[in-house]
Amino acid sequence: MIDWYQFRRWTIMRIPRGQHLFLCLALVALWSPGISAAQQKKRDAQPPQADSTVTPEEAAQLEAVIATDLGVVRFEFVAGKAIKHTQQFIKLARAGFYDGSAFHRVIPRGIIQGGDPLLKDSQTPRERWGTGALNQIADEFSDLKHVRGTVSTVRIPGQANSGGAQFFICASPQPQLDGQFSAFGQVTEGIDVVDRISLAPTDSNGLTVKTVRIVSIKIERKKIEPFKDATVDEMRKEVLLRTSMGDITLEMDPKLAPEHVRNFLKLVESGWYDHTAFHRIIPGFVIQGGLGSTRADNKPHPADKWVHKLKGEFSHTALHIRGVLSMARASDPDSADTSFFIVLGPATHLDGKYTIFGKVVDGFDTIELIEKAARHGETPDQRIELIEAAIKQ
Repeated sequence: MIDWYQFRRWTIMRIPRGQHLFLCLALVALWSPGISAAQQKKRDAQPPQADSTVTPEEAAQLEAVIATDLGVVRFEFVAGKAIKHTQQFIKLARAGFYDGSAFHRVIPRGIIQGGDPLLKDSQTPRERWGTGALNQIADEFSDLKHVRGTVSTVRIPGQANSGGAQFFICASPQPQLDGQFSAFGQVTEGIDVVDRISLAPTDSNGLTVKTVRIVSIKIERKKIEPFKDATVDEMRKEVLLRTSMGDITLEMDPKLAPEHVRNFLKLVESGWYDHTAFHRIIPGFVIQGGLGSTRADNKPHPADKWVHKLKGEFSHTALHIRGVLSMARASDPDSADTSFFIVLGPATHLDGKYTIFGKVVDGFDTIELIEKAARHGETPDQRIELIEAAIKQ
C-alpha cells in the first residue's frame, strides 16, 4: 500500500522550486485509499448546482464578502471570463455552503486556498484536508492573469474538468498559473488580510498548523462609487476638514474642475482622507495633505480601488491666491490623484499648471496655525492630523 504522506514529502523535496505552487494545488487530489465508504460518500457529495439565472451583467453588480478569523476580504466577479464558475460560487455562497469552512493551505505571500467543506468538521484528518468538493465543474480557462488579488478555482493539474467548490486567492502574481486555472474574481478590499492569512504557520506540506476559519461568505451588491454620476449642480458642496489644529471649511467649484471635485468628494464621502495628515508646510506658499502614506501604519483603505490619476483641468483665469484649494501632482500634468494643497500667498508660477477646484470659506485661523507650526525643512515637527473630512449638509 502506498504511504501517501511520504509520497507527498518525497515529491515536494524533488520538484523544482518554481513548480511548488502547482504541487500545492495538485495535492488536493491525494488521499489515503483506506478511507471508509462513508468518508468517500462525504467527499463526493455534490454542492448545489450553479445558478444559471445569474447573468454576467447581474454578476458584475455583485461581490463576495469573506469574513474570516483574521479579517474581511471582498472580491468582485469577472463573470465574462468564467460564467459557470461565477454562477456556482454565488449559488454556494448564498446557500451557506462555505460558512464554517476554512483556509487550510498557504504559500507565504503566494496563495491562500480554502473552501473545502470537509474542514467544517474539526475531526477531519489532516491528510484529508483539501480533498473535498472536486471534479464538479468544467474548466473555463481564459486570458485573465493571476495577479495579486486574483480569485481562481482549485483543480487537479493535468486532469481536465476537475475543479469544484474550492478556490484560491493570489497574494502575489502567479503567472505560471495563467491559462491553467479558471480565474473568476478580483479582490477589491482586504488584500492585507490575504497577506496575513498567507503568513499563517504551516507544516512541511503547506497545510496551516491551525486553519483560518471562514466564518461566512455572503453575496452583496457592489459598493457604489460616490458621486460617480453626479451632475455639476449636485457637486456644489462644502467640505469640513476637522484637523488636530482646528476646522477648515472648503467650498467646491465643480464648474471650474468637475472631475477633480468629483474625485475629492468621492474620497471625502468614503472616508479615505480620515486620519491622514498635512505633511508639507511652506510658509507664505502652501500647506499640503492627502497622501495615503500618512495614514497610521500606512494601512490600505477600502476606497483605494477608486483612486486613479486625473487629467489636468487647468484654468487660465482662476489664480493661485491665499485660500485657494488646488491639486498636487508630479511632473506629468495628468498625475494628480489624492494629494491637495491650500495656497498661503500668491503663487503665479502655478497658474494654468495646477488644477484649482475650490477655496477656503472658513477656518483661516486654523490655516494660520498650521502655517506657523514648528517644522524641519518642509516637514512638521509634530503630526498635524486630518481627523475627518465630511461633506456639510
